[in-house]
Amino acid sequence: MRQPTPLDYIVLTILALIWSSAFFNIKIATYSYGPISIAFLRILFGALPLLLICFFKKIKIEAFSKDWHWFASIGIINLVIPFFMIAYGVKNVQSNLAAILMATTPLTATVLAHFFTDNEKFNFMKIIGVLIGFSGIVYLFSDEILINKNNFFSALMILVGSCFYVIGGLLTLKIKHKKNENVTASILIWASIFILPMSIILGYLIPSEALLFKQDLHLSHRMDSTISLIYLGIIATGIAWVIRFRILKNNGLVFQAQVAYLIPIFGVILGFIFLGELITYKVLISLVSVIIGIYLVKKSTNKSEIKATV
Repeated sequence: MRQPTPLDYIVLTILALIWSSAFFNIKIATYSYGPISIAFLRILFGALPLLLICFFKKIKIEAFSKDWHWFASIGIINLVIPFFMIAYGVKNVQSNLAAILMATTPLTATVLAHFFTDNEKFNFMKIIGVLIGFSGIVYLFSDEILINKNNFFSALMILVGSCFYVIGGLLTLKIKHKKNENVTASILIWASIFILPMSIILGYLIPSEALLFKQDLHLSHRMDSTISLIYLGIIATGIAWVIRFRILKNNGLVFQAQVAYLIPIFGVILGFIFLGELITYKVLISLVSVIIGIYLVKKSTNKSEIKATV
């Protein structure tokens, strides 16, 4: 891995902006699309760039190989379930809250890794980081201006959705020897296969889940919602993964992981700029707590990696 250049930091910032922008775009998409529709179309549009990359780079896609069950499991756990839960939650809460809640994934990963991996055990600094980070989330849930009895469950859905991202990440360790492009394309294929029949059925049964299978697409869906949905798939899912591959290849996982600090900050800022979302003092305190928690966890993890290589 080479030393990061100014261009590398620019690319990292772009990735953070793209992933942060997903939250307010999900909010816009919910204006006329239901959560299952958002999850389906986001996965479908997200698969297109990855399939093209694999085609032009002549990377074999192993979605239907002997490891198909891993790709299918990861597709459901890492894409279908969290995409649905986040879209469901964002419909009833501000997108900036979703950005903060989703930022807890490194903290959740630290907890789960302690129990399900051999080399990522708790230490003092990790415990402090996790406690500080999740204390900020508990404090955020006390903000009755933004989270109340009417949308408490929605906020909880986002938090639980972030946990499925982590579980899916742990499952990818089973196929870590495979190319990133192949893995991502394969799990997107299986996620599409799983969610397609669900979308068709619900599209006929539930009005808010109307998709292209309905004849009234041009009448029942707002243009801004449709544009946001296309953006979520092609840019925030497909292209973002391509950028992530570039960073991992050139600078490694530790450098790429720094994006975790930027996403909640940018998410709060973009929600305010594009949607005029309210930023309370509890939102700011929670944001700072989560970032400090992530910093302590990652600092401890980096030290462990250095000792392991000495």
